[in-house]
Amino acid sequence: MKLWQKLLINGSARVARKLGKSVPLLGTAVVIGLAGYEIKKKGLMRGVVNTALDATPVLGTAKNVIELFTGDWLADKESARQKALSGD
Repeated sequence: MKLWQKLLINGSARVARKLGKSVPLLGTAVVIGLAGYEIKKKGLMRGVVNTALDATPVLGTAKNVIELFTGDWLADKESARQKALSGD
């Protein structure tokens, strides 16, 4: 194997290792970036709780896998249109 091939393989392995370590941080950054949308959609308390759960690396992944099968744990707030239709 030539020297440049060894360097390429070693370098790509290092990059993959570093990227693997940073994946939870990238996911947390995305969740925090979407916090405003969640708060607008679910209300202040539910939005903050949902964002906090999603931002926690292992707990957020487990929550999202369970929600894939069961639906949202924290319901969205009722919109003005839905309130008008329900008559409340």
